[in-house]
Amino acid sequence: MAFQYDTKTQIALEATLTPDRLTAYMAATNNDLEKALKLYTWNSALSSAFYGPLQGLEVALRNSMHRELSRAYGLNWYDNPSTSLTPQTMERIDSVKENLKRSKKPIDPPHIVAELSFGFWIALLGKGPKDSYSQKLWRPILYKAFPHAKLSRKQAHFPLNYLRFFRNRIAHHEPIFNRALNKDYSNILKTTGWICTETEKWIKHHSRVENVLNGNGRAFSSMISRLRAVFKETF
Repeated sequence: MAFQYDTKTQIALEATLTPDRLTAYMAATNNDLEKALKLYTWNSALSSAFYGPLQGLEVALRNSMHRELSRAYGLNWYDNPSTSLTPQTMERIDSVKENLKRSKKPIDPPHIVAELSFGFWIALLGKGPKDSYSQKLWRPILYKAFPHAKLSRKQAHFPLNYLRFFRNRIAHHEPIFNRALNKDYSNILKTTGWICTETEKWIKHHSRVENVLNGNGRAFSSMISRLRAVFKETF
C-alpha cells in the first residue's frame, strides 16, 4: 500500500526535515512539496543501496593497502619512521589509538586498520609533501595494492578521492539523486576490480543499486534534468 501524503502529513514532514534540507528537492520538483518528499524518499533509498558497494570498496582498499605496507614495513607499519608519514597523518593514527584506548579495545593492527577512515587510505595515495608519498609509498609499495590494473598514482587517487566525496555526501544525508549515479556505480565496481575481481563480482551480484535506479528513477528523470539545468553543473 502506497504511503499517503495528505496535507497534514506533508506539513509535518516539511517541519521535521526543515525547508532548508528540502531546497534541492523542491527545486527539482517545481516546488511541489508532495513530489519533493517522494524524491527525498527515493534519495534515501539510493543512499541505502549505495552503502553496501561503497563499504565493500572501502574494506577491500584498506586491507589491500595494509597488506602491502605490512610486507614492506612490518605489521605495525604506521609506527615505522621509514614510511615517512606526515605529522598530520600521524596525528590521525594517534587519535585512533586514543579512541581504542578509551573504548578498552586492543591497540593492534586489525583494530587500527578498521578504525582509520576511507579518507586516510586515499590520502596515502596522494603525492605527499615534496612528492614523498609518491617516492616512499606508491612507487615501491602501494601500486601492488591494485594487482588487476596498471595504474599511475594519479589514476588510482583521482577516482577513489571522487568516490570519497560521494561517500561523504551519503554519510551526511545529502542529496545524491542529481549525480550521474550510473557512472558512480560503475566507478565503484571498476576500482574494486582493480583490487580484486572476485570482490567486484560479489558486490555487483548483491547490490540493489540498479534496481533502485531503474525503479522510481525513471519517474524522477525529468525533474533531475531540470535541476541540472538550473545549476548548470555536470554531475
